Amino acid sequence: MTDPVRLSKRVAELVGCSRADAERYIENGWVRVDGEVVEAPQHPVSDERVELDPDAVLEAPEPATVLLHKPAGFDAFDGGDAAALVTPATRWEGDASGVRLLKRHFVRLTPLVPLEAEASGLIVLTQDGRVWRRLTEDAAQIEQEYVVEVAGEIAPYGLRRLNHGLRYQGRELPPCKVSWQNEIRLRFALKDVRPGQIQDMCAQVGLKVVAMRRLRIGKVSLAKMPPGEWRYLPVGERF
Repeated sequence: MTDPVRLSKRVAELVGCSRADAERYIENGWVRVDGEVVEAPQHPVSDERVELDPDAVLEAPEPATVLLHKPAGFDAFDGGDAAALVTPATRWEGDASGVRLLKRHFVRLTPLVPLEAEASGLIVLTQDGRVWRRLTEDAAQIEQEYVVEVAGEIAPYGLRRLNHGLRYQGRELPPCKVSWQNEIRLRFALKDVRPGQIQDMCAQVGLKVVAMRRLRIGKVSLAKMPPGEWRYLPVGERF
């Protein structure tokens, strides 16, 4: 058996590149050891088969943005547990982003666009400063869509008031789009929504929120992704 050496040294010898470039290849997920991707340059190898992906490039991959279908009951903010659902095993099999899964994508993911723990639906977690700026600095201009299951009897002219005429936390709410989907579900499309706002709007017209799911943030939708699974935001898809 050959004495173990660092994977970066083996890759440098294999490819004929510098040790620094070998480490970049490894950290960017382009190196396999006995068929398995290894992203740690210090990983010891001896007689294992080491291969560099033929499509390997030295440029660092783009920071990741993850779209998660959060189930009800998970807290998405303030150290909540929703981020723990984002693992390699829970990636949606329908993810058509083409993004290569890397271990680095699961660290320092910042949750954006608040969603109450009791609600389900689309949440965004990102490493990308551009996405962070878009969803924080421009948050008030980005429309969100919800489907809300309600109980009770709506007050007279309640639907009209939901669309325009209510206040929340001392401010007059701007016009929004609210319509019935069926006898127990309302569709909300609104901007600059605050935590607790939809529940309070419904209460003001005699309705109690039973369940709530966010379907869309801007142009990005939940689509058919099951609860508890996630996909990458592909290059070119914008909020």
